Amino acid sequence: MTALVSGLATILAMVTFIGICWWAFSRGRSAANREAAMLPFALPDEQATEKKEG
Repeated sequence: MTALVSGLATILAMVTFIGICWWAFSRGRSAANREAAMLPFALPDEQATEKKEG
């Protein structure tokens, strides 16, 4: 009985993981992924703010 439950839990986890991967890399998310990839470059430069403060 525990082997059956363990097997079903493994299959459910695998299907969930594949579903999340499919959703994350789908064509509908490409614009959001591109925007998220540019976030590190949109931050203000730390050296410029230190020069203004100091």
